[in-house]
Amino acid sequence: MSDVVLELKDIAKTYNAGKPSEVAVLRGVDLSVGKGEVVALVAPSGAGKSTLLHIAGLLDTPDAGTVELGGQNLSGQSDRRRTLARRADVGFIYQFHHLLPEFSALENIVLPQLSNGTSKSAASERAMMLLDKVGVGARADHRPAELSGGEQQRVAFCRALANAPRLLLADEPTGNLDPATSDQVFDALMGLVRDTGLSALIATHNLELAARMDRTLQLDSGRLV
Repeated sequence: MSDVVLELKDIAKTYNAGKPSEVAVLRGVDLSVGKGEVVALVAPSGAGKSTLLHIAGLLDTPDAGTVELGGQNLSGQSDRRRTLARRADVGFIYQFHHLLPEFSALENIVLPQLSNGTSKSAASERAMMLLDKVGVGARADHRPAELSGGEQQRVAFCRALANAPRLLLADEPTGNLDPATSDQVFDALMGLVRDTGLSALIATHNLELAARMDRTLQLDSGRLV
């Protein structure tokens, strides 16, 4: 098995192609993330980092270039094949937690496992283990509205890792939090990533957080520099 979990080759993406409002968001991007590596993607708002993450996570398709996960080229594959690969291999975290409000913290982590064929007892055991790792196990039975912003985001981290993906993609995962809470929550995220040994590509414009990762890439004018 390849030690490269994610590899993007010559990725290009243009919106409104051929129109006066055409915007070339990505221009020949090459990027790789190794097994167990945590990479920071630094870029200002509107620079294309969310587009790049969506392409890396098989939520969007590039106009040109290839996307490989675990050594498998998934460019040009059917929607079903891409969906199966995404469900098995990729976890997503966004700036806002997007937890289901009618379910408890535990249930929010159990549900994606059930849809992936895991038994309820095994799913509950894994969910509780993840919640304990990020320090919110005592809040497992609480619904999102009963949790603080930092606690909600920690639960979202656990949900992203529920199905034991190879790759974690995070888009400004602490951007919705105050600085003190952001530091605490980021520590929890890094602890979770290191404990589980997965690879991560984390978009941020917080240079202090970026410096705590293994490597930093900067996206500028559609290219990595």
